Amino acid sequence: MIKLFFETALLPEGWASDVGVRVADDGLIEAVEAGSAPAADAWREAIGVPGIANLHSHAFQRGMAGLAERAGTGEDSFWTWREVMYRFLDRLSPDDVEAIASQLYVEMLEAGFTAVGEFHYLHHDRDGSPYSDPGEMAERIVAAAGETGIGLTMLPVLYHQGGFGAAPLGEGQRRFRLEADALVDLVAALRQRHPGVVVGAAPHSLRAVTPESLREVAEAVRDGPLHIHAAEQAKEVEDCLAWSGRRPVRWLLDEAGVDRRWCLVHSTHLDDGEVHDLANSGAVAGLCPVTEANLGDGIFRGVDYFRHGGRFGVGSDSHIRVDLADELRTLEYGQRLRDRRRNRLAAAGESVGRTLFDGAASGGAQALGQQMGSIAVGQRADIVTLDPEHPALVGKADDDLLDGWVFAAGRSPVASVYAAGKRVVEAGRHVEREQVGARFRAVMRRVLAAV
Repeated sequence: MIKLFFETALLPEGWASDVGVRVADDGLIEAVEAGSAPAADAWREAIGVPGIANLHSHAFQRGMAGLAERAGTGEDSFWTWREVMYRFLDRLSPDDVEAIASQLYVEMLEAGFTAVGEFHYLHHDRDGSPYSDPGEMAERIVAAAGETGIGLTMLPVLYHQGGFGAAPLGEGQRRFRLEADALVDLVAALRQRHPGVVVGAAPHSLRAVTPESLREVAEAVRDGPLHIHAAEQAKEVEDCLAWSGRRPVRWLLDEAGVDRRWCLVHSTHLDDGEVHDLANSGAVAGLCPVTEANLGDGIFRGVDYFRHGGRFGVGSDSHIRVDLADELRTLEYGQRLRDRRRNRLAAAGESVGRTLFDGAASGGAQALGQQMGSIAVGQRADIVTLDPEHPALVGKADDDLLDGWVFAAGRSPVASVYAAGKRVVEAGRHVEREQVGARFRAVMRRVLAAV
């Protein structure tokens, strides 16, 4: 049994002082007591807040961060960035992917993310042929999560066409191909092998699947989360209109039975009806503000969506940066820049940092199907502690701490991180940082030398 004690902690009912937390052997919280005295054998911490889910990740892309920042001869966009991504992934072996994923998950935990939704579409060998074990690449993601201690929701991706209307896959997409029956088999195999991992499914996007295959997968994976890219780019919306006469989010709302088990990733380009209906569907909008900014995708209609009570979470997607505070700050700042106003995503008198933190905690947990997002009995003991002596936090209390973290901290104030009760980050550094980092550096030197 693990015992923790916090001088102050953010509980579901609000901030509390002198909080004792008892964690059972299965990593779940079995007792929370405010106003208590510290047990003699408790780990003592200053400030405790819930760990947050990173709901959208393509782990291998952490290895290419910074490689697509050279201006082209035409108009650069997501579509030109994608060509760089195709060239990079052509070099990666299963060992490489595991090393990159482990490094990424170390960085996530150090940033305050304690679970990840891995939107996994790198299925096959370099020539597009399946491995002898169709789950080879997925197993490497599971191994990386196990090594680092991050909670994992595995989302194998359905991907079998190159564009709307059954366009053939391009050469750069040959490692992604997976038909519906193979995806369902992979989901079943992963669930059998790894009962501690949440396994759902991810139809990649409406341009990469057919209506029939999407429905087949949604029906077969009824008891797990479903994630899909939707309306990330304006071109995707235009192409979907040409194919179906409807915008992608509208098509999904009308045809796919979108409800609480769905996460529509990005949802950047919405009309008024889509904003209202997505917010009222119970689904989560999976926002990746830093990646969306890096790719020039556009700005999510956060003010309108929040006004309708929409649920959201955040992810670091392409991992150009891995920083929880940066995702929340960029989400708010995008609204401010568009509207030329301040404090856009909180109600009058409320803290913007607290509003964003609470929303991301709740929506992220829902999207990943994880027992997390609050310091409460029955939840996984995913807890992040903050350094009260950090310049952005010193002298602050309660919601001002979150505003200081999100808006004012350059260097991260994360001190310790507990994942399922296990202390995986100490003094701001993951306990396996050196070992994982050495392996990552060796892989990246070799992979990039081949350019």
